[in-house]
Amino acid sequence: MNQLAAMPDLALLLFAPWFLILSVLFWVYPRQPRNTRRRLFDAVALALALVAFIATLRWSHGYADRAYGRMWPQILATSAGYGVYLLVLTIAVFVRRALFRATR
Repeated sequence: MNQLAAMPDLALLLFAPWFLILSVLFWVYPRQPRNTRRRLFDAVALALALVAFIATLRWSHGYADRAYGRMWPQILATSAGYGVYLLVLTIAVFVRRALFRATR
């Protein structure tokens, strides 16, 4: 059996640089308000995005039909996990905008 195809968390290693860039952009912009509540919200949102990504990786890796090839689980897990990471951050952007617009 191909050892790489059996590793559902391989996508986490491969996507780490891109997730770092997205996470820094999420953390930095918009620049104001920059208070404790905002930092806490951003930290929780990033942690939730990471947990959702890992959970999706593991679920979709196990769910994938191996009839499409030994690498299909890795491909499905990577695609679904990346989509979930972006979804969580996108929702967090809109929730953050609504929450912190009222405090200005």
